[in-house]
Amino acid sequence: MDSDQQHNESPSPNRPATLLRLLLPVVLVAIGAVIAMWLMQSGPKAKPRQKIRNAVAVDVRPVEFGPQTTTISIMGTVRPKNEVILKPEVSGKITSISEKLVPGGYFNKDEVLLTIEPNDYQLAVQQLASEVARAEADLRIELGRQRVALKEYELLGEKVSDEERDLMLRIPQLESSKASLVEVKIRLEQARLDLERTTVRAPFNSVLITREVNLGTSVTPSTTLATLVDSDAYWVEAPIAASQVKWIKVGQQGSAVRIYDSASWGSGLYRQGRAAGMAATVETQGRMVELLVEVADPLALTKHSEGQPKLLLGSYVQVKIEGAALPRAAMIERELIRDGDRVWIMDEQGNLDIRPVEIAFRARDHVLITDGINAEEKLVTSNLPSPVQGMALRIMGEEDKTQTSGSPSQQ
Repeated sequence: MDSDQQHNESPSPNRPATLLRLLLPVVLVAIGAVIAMWLMQSGPKAKPRQKIRNAVAVDVRPVEFGPQTTTISIMGTVRPKNEVILKPEVSGKITSISEKLVPGGYFNKDEVLLTIEPNDYQLAVQQLASEVARAEADLRIELGRQRVALKEYELLGEKVSDEERDLMLRIPQLESSKASLVEVKIRLEQARLDLERTTVRAPFNSVLITREVNLGTSVTPSTTLATLVDSDAYWVEAPIAASQVKWIKVGQQGSAVRIYDSASWGSGLYRQGRAAGMAATVETQGRMVELLVEVADPLALTKHSEGQPKLLLGSYVQVKIEGAALPRAAMIERELIRDGDRVWIMDEQGNLDIRPVEIAFRARDHVLITDGINAEEKLVTSNLPSPVQGMALRIMGEEDKTQTSGSPSQQ
């Protein structure tokens, strides 16, 4: 009995092995879980790749600020600055005509265009010259008579009325002689002027537009001889928006202007001008103001303009005006200005920022922005079909670079 009791109380030799077999699977599972967690934390993350793949690819460029010049581009028509319809100041038959009196002929100021028969006017001058000499002789005679009358009056020594005294001293006769001399001198001056007017001269440096008479034509002061325009300067009449008037200076120190006529001159050639004047009223429907641009020596007749293209009357030309300068502004293409004067900016987080801006100047193809954006910010230049504030963006081409640098074959 004692031997049986002692056998029951001794430990079994297989008990530790059984316990090890029970714990081994648990340990292996725990080790596997730890390894899996380590791999998940240290391996490539899926979220950033997913974000890049969902971001919209766009082109961007940095915003650049600096001094900017306002340039206004409009269209205009070339008109004469001065135009005259030439008519004679005397009547008669045309006896000579300049060979240059043809359309397009150039004349310097006071150059002879034509002459009218002068004979009658020469005779009138000679006749009146004789009358002046006669009137001067009559005046001298009357002065002598007055001296004689004065001596007689003094010898008489009688007191008479003022009226009787004037008659005795021949005062009325003397005044009449003086008036006759003045009158005939005036008539002589008029005759000389008429004689001078038989020679018709150019009133200024000019080019002939039309000619209406020929050799032998009888003319009167109502007859049109020719039409001349000033060749020293032309005007370009160009309507400009009333909102852009503030950028332009007119007058002797007016804004510099370039005139282009690509249809006639080809591309690149231009003539220089200046903003000379501006209409005092605004056209009510289109809110436009007429601007006058003066172009000196438009036909390139002087050495100063030698080699430059000729500006022809009636031409429809492009006018580029250099307006006032802005000390600091960003030039942005007009198509990059979105609804409501806004631009698209890609912020530092790669999101779209629909940004309102302050536009100081608007040209046909660009605007100048002074506030609302900062230098070096990324301006989105691509079109977005459905832009939403804060939407994810990426710069065009960045996804490929990211995938290439993160692929296992490159590690």
